[in-house]
Amino acid sequence: MLAYVLKRILLMLPTLLGVLLLTFIVIQFVPGGPVEQYLAEAKAGAGVGSEGGGLAYRGAQGVDEQRLQEIKALYGFDKPAHERFVQMLGQFARFDLGRSFFQNKDVWQLIVEKLPVSISLGLWTFFISYLVAVPLGIAKAVRAGSSFDLVTTLVILVGYAIPGFVLGLALLVVFGGQLQWFPLRGLVSSNWQELSLMGKVVDYLWHITLPVLAMVAGSFAVTAMLTKNAFLEEIRKQYVLTARAKGLSDRQVLYRHVFRNALLPIVTGFPAAFIGAFFTGSLLIETLFSLDGLGLLSYESVIRRDYPVVLGTLYLFTLIGLVTKLISDLCYVWVDPRVKFD
Repeated sequence: MLAYVLKRILLMLPTLLGVLLLTFIVIQFVPGGPVEQYLAEAKAGAGVGSEGGGLAYRGAQGVDEQRLQEIKALYGFDKPAHERFVQMLGQFARFDLGRSFFQNKDVWQLIVEKLPVSISLGLWTFFISYLVAVPLGIAKAVRAGSSFDLVTTLVILVGYAIPGFVLGLALLVVFGGQLQWFPLRGLVSSNWQELSLMGKVVDYLWHITLPVLAMVAGSFAVTAMLTKNAFLEEIRKQYVLTARAKGLSDRQVLYRHVFRNALLPIVTGFPAAFIGAFFTGSLLIETLFSLDGLGLLSYESVIRRDYPVVLGTLYLFTLIGLVTKLISDLCYVWVDPRVKFD
């Protein structure tokens, strides 16, 4: 196993390098880079001009070459692309993600600031999805073909077919607007710091309910159906018939024999789903409910061409994804010792 782990770690390096290189190359050809964004915001802030007094903002006529070179040097664009890429790799090797062009903060600081929202959405979505999906999938497998199985399958498919942001909008209009049972925006109230401990917990749960419901509705469908199919496959195997022939009850067969084998594909997906819950928050849900999380940060960084944030978050998320994939593979051996990597 040690040789397998070392080989996988060595393969992570070219994969990570390839992702960063491709993204960096694409960025070079995207119009409207940080320099252009800076000049556009400067012009918009000062006003492009006025026709009343015959005077016009000088920035609208262009920027002198010296000032332009100063702005390029400010963002590091006075160096060739290959030098900037090598410099970026050196920073990433030290886990220095750089500094935002437009927010005047370290990328690490921005990620830490946005994490509470993404963690809140991700963890609640992950735990509720699995707590609902796995028992539901087992129940559907045990009652395969029954009315319960057909009705729950219909409900799951309907929930899976409705996009999360559409459901979120409906929940927001009905329960936030018309009935006014839940708040329309934010993760906590403006007076959250003044509340008691229990009041803070209630206020937080009050705000997070609708976004989590919007994200959970379709997320447990795949897990529920995967659990059902895995259990059905195991239930139909010969060792189950042998266990029943020995006089074991259906409950004993299910939890002593079937349960461990059937949960193999579910348990091995835990690491990826758990880590993904932190970093794959829905951009549309965050925007809809005015939640300032990592999804919104990534989107705004792409729009504003804030390259340190774009590349820094990409590097971090790719690295976490590669490590999580390795952990998922190692879980196979932990769940089923019969699995051999060779």
